[in-house]
Amino acid sequence: MADLKLYVEDHQAVIDNGILQLTLSIPEGTIIGIRYNGIDNLLELNNPVLNGGFWDLNWAEPGHQGTAGRFDVLDGTSFKVIVEDEEQVELSFTRPWDPSLQADHSPLNIDKRFIMLRGSSGFYSYAIYEHSKEMPAFNLYETRIVFMLKIDTFHYMAIADNRQRFMPLPDDRLPGRGEELAYKEAVLLVDPIEPEFKGEVDDKYQYSCENKDNRVHGWICFDPPVGFWQISPSNEFRTGGPTKQDLTSHVNPTTLAMFVSAHYGGEDLSLQFESGEPWKKVFGPVFICLNSVSDRNKALSLWDNAKEQMEVETQSWPYGFPNSEDFPGSDERGTLTGRLLVYDRYISEQPLPAIGAYVGLALPGETGSWQRESKGYQFWTTVDEKGYFGIKNVRTGDYNLYAWVPGFVGDYHRDVSISITSGCEVDLGNLVYEPPRDGPTLWEIGIPDRSAAEFHIPDPNPKYVNRLYLNHPDRFRQYGLWERYADLYPNGDLVYTVGESDFRKDWFFAHVNRKTGDGAYEATTWQIKFQLKDLYEGGTYSLRLALASAQQSVLEVRVNDPQANPPQFSSGLVGKDNAIARHGIHGLCYLFNVDIPSAQLTEGDNTIFLTQTRNTSPFYGIMYDYIRLEAPPVSNS
Repeated sequence: MADLKLYVEDHQAVIDNGILQLTLSIPEGTIIGIRYNGIDNLLELNNPVLNGGFWDLNWAEPGHQGTAGRFDVLDGTSFKVIVEDEEQVELSFTRPWDPSLQADHSPLNIDKRFIMLRGSSGFYSYAIYEHSKEMPAFNLYETRIVFMLKIDTFHYMAIADNRQRFMPLPDDRLPGRGEELAYKEAVLLVDPIEPEFKGEVDDKYQYSCENKDNRVHGWICFDPPVGFWQISPSNEFRTGGPTKQDLTSHVNPTTLAMFVSAHYGGEDLSLQFESGEPWKKVFGPVFICLNSVSDRNKALSLWDNAKEQMEVETQSWPYGFPNSEDFPGSDERGTLTGRLLVYDRYISEQPLPAIGAYVGLALPGETGSWQRESKGYQFWTTVDEKGYFGIKNVRTGDYNLYAWVPGFVGDYHRDVSISITSGCEVDLGNLVYEPPRDGPTLWEIGIPDRSAAEFHIPDPNPKYVNRLYLNHPDRFRQYGLWERYADLYPNGDLVYTVGESDFRKDWFFAHVNRKTGDGAYEATTWQIKFQLKDLYEGGTYSLRLALASAQQSVLEVRVNDPQANPPQFSSGLVGKDNAIARHGIHGLCYLFNVDIPSAQLTEGDNTIFLTQTRNTSPFYGIMYDYIRLEAPPVSNS
């Protein structure tokens, strides 16, 4: 095994372990070179805007509207060797906050770290962000580590076993070769350099991934056969919980490790700091893995090898080698165990194991607050067939326990503070979740799983196709599906008849506006028709509306009178997750409970009218997760 060496000269630090050579600028800490397997540099340095590898963030002062603030490339101002021995090199590039540069730099102390180990085919990076009591208020919208790979070298991208393909070139997106669609990220390739991509849509959001599945992604070069992979061994430092979606790899070729973003959540997921609010968080480490094979015909096997390495990294978490008191090892962390049951007396007389439930620790908050929580760490797992769960390697601190159970509406929240200390083993015993329920189910539409994926997802417009997603489980990732509603319902809106209609075929996946002309849209009203054989006089029926997504929407509910004013229910303005435009099938989840007095219903035929009233954009709309009508409560006797 080759020696591990560090060379520091000419404003550069070079770490070489005989397998790869990593070059970083001093004192900035920008990654300007990765030499591996005969390729002098895997990184693209000729792009005048984005090149090499770097950490950055997007931020703004308080009061800023939206989430498009200022980008701050986190160039260090000081350089330090933290560890240098035969087994490990760790380098630190720091940038303390400078009030005189407040217009350009976010008010944070930054410490970027890079680690290389002897015999390792890759390197690690993490960063420590600190907002101290002396610093002003600000909003942090996004932070990440970015790698811009060599354009003429990496052409094949892989995110999952069934999400990998040869990719267009960045020049294919330029005017003349590409035609910008409804937003700048989506481009129709009209004259690509490689004719095979003609007529496809390229959109980086088509390659988004949920945190729980976003563990390895990257690119393959075929000559020589080399893979470049970003591996995230843990989600503890990511925001928004296990189902938060974010970007992965995309055309340029780009590979990202996203830590904070407003994607699929909006401003709710930004970090908003008060003046003098103390905060510190470690993002990462993530592992940048390089691999190779000798036979070009076996280049695609590099994906399988990267997955194997991802499992190795995951099993090694938390790493024992980062030399920072802010990154605790496994012996400084705690363990939580318990058993989650779910009790719905209209389904079972006894509590049942909450099979498939997601259980997690996040900062103390309200029910469901974990999906918007951004400042702390989160630790999630799933329960087994008997309802048992265990969460290992939890950082010390105070948490609430949160959970949700596929097949049941709502969120479980144990609001008793749980204190995790170094080396502790906390057993919570049996916990019982009683989901929202007033009476027996009269009818239901969909599956309560926090997603709209089970509903009717149309074929894409033949003009706007990504061939990867033809006949694919993620068919919802095609561009422009929102416009297909007007094709399917050109004159009247969706009508769903309980007992006759099938939500898999007859319930459109997104409640969107109908296009009526250039830039003109009209609100749509969907109808649910159902029959009541027996009316419970004087009783109150409950309508459960679980939403999987909302974008600048107002949902109004009317019962048997489409002109009722005011409506029976209005959600008010809700949602900024933009999941319809970004092919997300869900964003942030909402649960609304609507009381319907029996006087508003009739024996026989009834109709519920659902209207999304805001009609000034094709992307204003909602995705339903699940709808249920309950009869008035039935006496236990």
